Amino acid sequence: MSHPLKVSQLNIPLQASELGFANTSTLNLDNFPTWIGQEDAEQAANFGLSIFEPGFNMIVLGESGSGRKSLTLQAIQTASTKRAKPNDLVLLYNFETPEKPLQLYLNAGHGARLRAEMDAFIRQMIKVIPALISQTAAKEDAQSEKLPKEEATAKPNATEQSVEKLAQQLKHTLEAFFTEQFARLIMVVKGDASPFAMAELLKFDLYLAALMRDVCENIEIFNQGLGNDNEGLLEGFIGRFRVNVMVDNAAYLNDANLGSPVIFDEDPSFSSLFGGLESADSSSNTADFMRLRAGNLLKAHGGALMFYLRDINADQQSGVQILEKLHRFLRNGTIQIEEPSGATVQNAGIHFAPEALVANVKLVLIATREEYYALQDELPEFARYFQIKVDFVESMQANRDAYMALAGLIAKFCHQYALKPFDADATVKLIRFMQRTIDDQTRIGTRFSLLESLVLESAVMANIAASELVRAVDVQSALDARRMRQNSPERQLRDSIIDGEVMINVTGSLVGQINGLTHIDLGDMSFGSPVRISARCYAGAEGVINIDREVAMTGPNHDKGLMILRSWLSASFSSLTPLSLTASLVFEQEYYGVEGDSASCAELYALLSALSGVPIKQGLAVTGAMNQHGEVMAIGGLNEKIEGYFRICKAIGLDGKQGVLIPSRNLAHLLLDDEVIEAVNAGQFHIYPVSNVLEAIELLTDVPAGVLSDARYADDSVLGRAQHHLETFRMALQHNRAIQLNHPR
Repeated sequence: MSHPLKVSQLNIPLQASELGFANTSTLNLDNFPTWIGQEDAEQAANFGLSIFEPGFNMIVLGESGSGRKSLTLQAIQTASTKRAKPNDLVLLYNFETPEKPLQLYLNAGHGARLRAEMDAFIRQMIKVIPALISQTAAKEDAQSEKLPKEEATAKPNATEQSVEKLAQQLKHTLEAFFTEQFARLIMVVKGDASPFAMAELLKFDLYLAALMRDVCENIEIFNQGLGNDNEGLLEGFIGRFRVNVMVDNAAYLNDANLGSPVIFDEDPSFSSLFGGLESADSSSNTADFMRLRAGNLLKAHGGALMFYLRDINADQQSGVQILEKLHRFLRNGTIQIEEPSGATVQNAGIHFAPEALVANVKLVLIATREEYYALQDELPEFARYFQIKVDFVESMQANRDAYMALAGLIAKFCHQYALKPFDADATVKLIRFMQRTIDDQTRIGTRFSLLESLVLESAVMANIAASELVRAVDVQSALDARRMRQNSPERQLRDSIIDGEVMINVTGSLVGQINGLTHIDLGDMSFGSPVRISARCYAGAEGVINIDREVAMTGPNHDKGLMILRSWLSASFSSLTPLSLTASLVFEQEYYGVEGDSASCAELYALLSALSGVPIKQGLAVTGAMNQHGEVMAIGGLNEKIEGYFRICKAIGLDGKQGVLIPSRNLAHLLLDDEVIEAVNAGQFHIYPVSNVLEAIELLTDVPAGVLSDARYADDSVLGRAQHHLETFRMALQHNRAIQLNHPR
């Protein structure tokens, strides 16, 4: 028979003295890793960031709170400092094909300077050219006045020559003006005279030549004499000469800590990623290319852009279009800025289709594993562009190095939020909490956002207690306060049991009744609670009937467990098969359905009790799934189940005979709270590990389970008594059939 567990088996044996420090203020923060428990993910991220070739984009997998965003972003920022600073991107009017503006890449900060210089140049044109035109016109008038009217009429060639000479003088004056103005503009574009800048300079020289030619061919627009309509025309004309700074990287100019761009798009949308065109009414004089606005893909040129895949999937209106356009970008390396989908009819008539803009960007998607695998199923061609998978694991091995890494992380939180230091006992309690998040004594959960929250709450409790350090009692107070805020459903259910509305016995012995343990998960909290499982048996041929299943209140996993139970029962009494038995099982007062196979052991025990007539101790609750060989398999939610049942027993009254039967294969998952451990230590509550259902039935009944010998079990055993009743059922069923044959209706 199984013996109850010792106190040392109910939680990790870590002691504060093993940590080697009095409180976290003595720890050197530089001695601890940043990627705690994520060494493989760190290696994958660094490898991915060292390859900037097409197709080697990154997808970062993990659960929320694991550090997948913050650590990856930090790694990208570190890697970016080793890459070249980004260039500004400006667009200029294309005099040959206006719908395809010229792209010009300049050194960081030079885009805004070029725009300012060009605006100054435009102001000078507006000021100087009309003045030159006026001066030329005045000279023409003066020249005409010098000649008598009869002489001017008699010598028209002389007049024409005079006007042409003045026009040539105006042209030379304009050329001198342009040469002077262009010198400043060229210096901005020339930048540091790198080969890249020189290539752009050649392009800019051709642009300036076209600009000067355009002005000279349309010089009359600058004539702003009284009574003409050139003012409106001039405004539209000079608007073509303005500079559209699509990407301004002036911030990178003098900051040595900034390298290539790193952008995290917190709300990715079609326009935020790909840019767009500002709307313009019919009266606007703004040139089309000036309406173009860059998205984050263009702004991240030469660097990295990161966003959550979930945000794209959640965009019901544009999510599919965003993924399709991202696919085209990954395939072509260019971005086509398009008219907004809601363009008005009058604007849609004038179609502006600029050339696609080149962008070299490393995309970094953050996703859960489920989202990633769904992406592979639905868009495999898109997913193949993300060849670097950075997988954040949910747990890490529990050892001294891991414990010290957690202690260092706690110290970092204290430094970050200016909190009181945590003493060693409080640190141990936090470590146990992190292991409890995955219910494993051998591993530690890596959702460190949960640790961060508890650290902050514990520090508040220490402030309330006016203690100099955060102690273990402060951490426990924070946990108790959290449970009080969240456990209203558990309290209501517990009160229903205490008041007798929900029928649960925790004392005495009953036939065909047992307390199973359920795990209720409500998202922000979970708890365990007992449920009465009852069984009735009589002669028949229908076998084992689960009433909950008959009314469609069970799930497939539970139904699988019931079928395993039937198989074990038939195999245990193979000499009597097919069994002449009709048995009913039911979860009493369960109105929300039953799922999972962790109650299959409890169902078997209730059935054997009803079949044998041997009562079951009601103070012992049971959890565990069975296989066809009667072995008890591990289940989930173990700690919550034990603690939930303990709190009910405590509320009703502990008598020293209560406890739970758990699978022995779950021992490594025990991380019970102090209240339960203290009760076990005082002998008021017991936890029994069982590996086989026969071992458990002996604990529940204090009657031997029974050993098969010559196709029979001992008469004084549970299985022997069950066998006797099955034989009785068979004889009764045969007798009834004989009566029916002799006395047919």
